[in-house]
Amino acid sequence: MEVVWLFFVLLLPMLEVPGVLSLSTHVAAVYPQDPVLRMGSNLTASCWVHPELGVHASSLFWTLNGQPLASSLYKVLSPTNLSVTLAGLSASRQRSGDNLVCHNHKGHILAGSCLYVGMPPEKPVALTCWSRNTKDLTCSWAPGGRGETNISTHYTVKYKRRWYNEEKKCEDYSVGRPYSCRITRDLYLFTPYEIWVEASNQLGWAVSDVLTLDILDVVTTDPPSGVSVGRVGQLEDQLSVRWEAPPALKDFLFQAKYQIRYRLEDGHDWKVIKDVGNQTSCRLAGLRPGTVYFVQVRCNPVGIYGSRKAGIWSEWSHPTAASTPQSVIMTGSCDSKSSTDSNSTLRRELKQFFGWVRKHAYGCSTMSMKLYDQWRVLMQKSHKARNQVLQGDKS
Repeated sequence: MEVVWLFFVLLLPMLEVPGVLSLSTHVAAVYPQDPVLRMGSNLTASCWVHPELGVHASSLFWTLNGQPLASSLYKVLSPTNLSVTLAGLSASRQRSGDNLVCHNHKGHILAGSCLYVGMPPEKPVALTCWSRNTKDLTCSWAPGGRGETNISTHYTVKYKRRWYNEEKKCEDYSVGRPYSCRITRDLYLFTPYEIWVEASNQLGWAVSDVLTLDILDVVTTDPPSGVSVGRVGQLEDQLSVRWEAPPALKDFLFQAKYQIRYRLEDGHDWKVIKDVGNQTSCRLAGLRPGTVYFVQVRCNPVGIYGSRKAGIWSEWSHPTAASTPQSVIMTGSCDSKSSTDSNSTLRRELKQFFGWVRKHAYGCSTMSMKLYDQWRVLMQKSHKARNQVLQGDKS
């Protein structure tokens, strides 16, 4: 008895020190300790104090995350035991748990408990995988349902080769979102894989649908390299784009296809040319004269090692900029009516020709481009000749 009393005497001064989270289970304790609860559930917790403290339960009070709880929620169970009932619990405000704390009448902390309030995980969705240059396999997914469970949820990517029962776990998880994991071992070509995601927390467990794939069917690669953009002579509405195939796939048997997108320097909307084919150059037509354009190219490795499926589009290359030549302004006419009629006819002819070109040779098709270039050079010479005649008549 003397030993117990000495222990109590030594601990008693600690009651006068604010901020002590818990003295001892021999002095005070909150039950239950660190419960995990489903959102919307109810909880009754009790604070027990050692009788020798001489503290009556009616003098105690509760706080949740530092905020006092209404005394109407309390119930004195005994001279040393005060309970509090929380109904319809909402989600935890912090991953470390909500702090439910019991205080004495002076506000000093006697004991506390952490409440973890959330939901069990739902089936993960949107599972997709890709392989960069066949050297790895990366899979990403999204939480199911409302997504946030408000308590710590652990995700595990599992996979196995079809016809083999040995399951393996992905180990290289990315930090933060989107959720993803990178597999760098046990990779085999021409082999179907079965991949799925398991989600678990202290309230439950869920598993995604199984994704079946062959690495060769989900290959992506680096963006095309050496992208360059230049003028096409003095044609004020065209730019030439050239690039090289991704170097990482130079030794693979595949037929790449490309896409191009471009926008104005001060614009935000990209115009995409979807059908460039497997060529590594392209002519952009119908552009504004004297305007800076940003151009990007991306690649899809099609049919690697004879695969029947297209790969996955790479990221876009870094933007490359170039400007079209400035349009020549016609001046020096002494007959304004004649000049206006001539320009009006020319504009009408240009509009008709451009309409035909855009309809039949849009994008990077080489159809009639040589004829188009010859026609444009001829028209520019005609402009210059007409301008010289007009200026000669004026003199």
